[in-house]
Amino acid sequence: MTGMIQRRETFLANIAKQLGRSPKTELPRPTWQYQPQDRVLKDATKDELVEILIKQCANIHTNIVISNTATLPEDLQDVVDKYGGQSVITWKDKRFQDYGLSALMNEQWPRANIQLYEWDSQQPEENIRQAEKANIGVTISEMTLAESGTAVLFSSKDRGRSISFLPEKSIIIIPKSTIVPRMTQVARWISEKIRQGEKIASCINFVTGPSNSADIEMILIVGVHGPIQATYIVIDDQ
Repeated sequence: MTGMIQRRETFLANIAKQLGRSPKTELPRPTWQYQPQDRVLKDATKDELVEILIKQCANIHTNIVISNTATLPEDLQDVVDKYGGQSVITWKDKRFQDYGLSALMNEQWPRANIQLYEWDSQQPEENIRQAEKANIGVTISEMTLAESGTAVLFSSKDRGRSISFLPEKSIIIIPKSTIVPRMTQVARWISEKIRQGEKIASCINFVTGPSNSADIEMILIVGVHGPIQATYIVIDDQ
C-alpha cells in the first residue's frame, strides 16, 4: 500500500525555524576518506568465495553441497532423503524449472510419497498451515554473503517468508553467481535498486544457517526455533 505524505514542507519548515536556520530538504551524500568495508575480500574470485563460504558453514552448523545444474536434481534428492523426505514446501518460482527440477518435484516425489506443496498467493491461511507441518522448506538465495554464510531471501506474494523458518529443515539453493564477499555489497545492491525506482521486496530475510541462540551464559544452542537443520546447495550457474 502506497501512502501519501501531507504537509511535509510546512512541518519541516517549522522545525527549521525553531532551529534558527533555513529548511534543508536534501543532504549531500558524504564521501568518506576511509572505507575499509570495501577492502574485505576485494580481489577474491568466485571460487575463493565458495571456499570461504564452505569454511563459514562449519562455524554456523550448516551442511553445504557443491553441485551444478546437471547434478542438482540428484543432489537435492540426496539431501531430501537424508532429511527424511515426507513433505516439502517450496516457493512458486520459475527458477526451479529453469534449474531442471520440475521432473523431480512433480513426478518423482509423488511416486516416492513425498508430499509437495507450492506456495499459493490465493490461499494465505493454507500456506501457513502447510509450512507449519512441512518437514522441509526449499528456497533460493538472491545474494549470498561468503564472510558470514548468509543467504538473502526476497519475499513476495509467491515467495512466502514462512518457508524459511516454519518447516523443521531448510534447504537453500545458492547460485554461485550470487555469492559476494559480505553485507557491504548486498546493502549497496539494494540501495541502487531503490535509487533506480525498482520495486523491491517488502520483506528481506538474512538467513544464516539453522536457528540458534546463545542468550544464556553465551552457550550456543542450535535449533531452538525455526529450522533445526539447514543445508546450502551451491550450483555453478555460470
